[in-house]
Amino acid sequence: MPLPLTIAIDAMGGDSAPAVPVSATLDLLRRQPELHAILVGLPDKLEPLLGHRSTSLRERVTIQAASEVVAMDEPPGEALRRKRDSSMRVAINLVHEGRAAACVSAGNTGALMATAKFVLKTLPGVDRPAIISAIPSLGGQTLMLDLGANSVCTARQLCEFAVMGDIVASDLHGIERARVGLLNIGTEDIKGSSTLKQAHQWLRASGLNYAGFVEGTDIMSGNVDVVVTDGFTGNVALKTIEGTARMLAQVTRDEIRRSVFSRVMALGAAPLFRSLAARIDPRRYNGASFVGLRGIVIKSHGGADETAFANAIRTAVLEAQKGVPTRIGQVMAQQLLPEDSD
Repeated sequence: MPLPLTIAIDAMGGDSAPAVPVSATLDLLRRQPELHAILVGLPDKLEPLLGHRSTSLRERVTIQAASEVVAMDEPPGEALRRKRDSSMRVAINLVHEGRAAACVSAGNTGALMATAKFVLKTLPGVDRPAIISAIPSLGGQTLMLDLGANSVCTARQLCEFAVMGDIVASDLHGIERARVGLLNIGTEDIKGSSTLKQAHQWLRASGLNYAGFVEGTDIMSGNVDVVVTDGFTGNVALKTIEGTARMLAQVTRDEIRRSVFSRVMALGAAPLFRSLAARIDPRRYNGASFVGLRGIVIKSHGGADETAFANAIRTAVLEAQKGVPTRIGQVMAQQLLPEDSD
């Protein structure tokens, strides 16, 4: 039987907190008897949600009091300076103190990253932490980073992201010799900024399975396993993908409702629609990792439902079991990354 593992849950973060984080946590605890959880937040809000649970389940849940909550629109700097007893900060502190193996939060992304970096610090050899997540693709899924932690990146930082992305692909997803691509406006060597060209040259000479420059159309093509970019571009690309998926779903629903004939046709294709929906369901991919820190922090989508939030917890569990921060630290300590040119 696997050894017990404790995950700290920021129960007050997200659009549907604390109901969704608490419910998702309890459901996962039922399924995974080796899992323990610390629910962090306002006790008077959390206690009623636990209700009359079985003794065996209740023994694996602890409530850690926190007197403050970080709002979804709160500036990261303000949250870091003024809310030292927020559910987010306390949950991350539990990881720092070794009382929890990982932290999961659906709260304010900027505040979560700022707090995690301040409390946990970065690993040796890592200049900036990055946000990485899986995106559905023709090959199954593609890992992409950075998705919003660093709006502007140097060539060295992009190279760090490539190394960390390769480790996540290998350790978490079992992809040996992951194909790594660097996102650009074209695949030709002459395209892109001087920063991209500098990173491109180093990655070519690295030991990574570097596929070269890739374009936006390659993100979901299945031609690469890891896509590296700066946080500004990565976040725009991610939101564009999400928006396109929502638009296609709405257009499909509108077309089905247009006539009796289209409704009948849709009934016949119902199994196909269900299979397609399951394959690209964003809830399957919920749970972005903050890689490069001396601890595990997983960001759930703010609007996540119970299924999606449970998947974010599963990502935290898997990272803890695989010891991803330790692996990244070991590899980065051995990397001879180039210095950025002026």
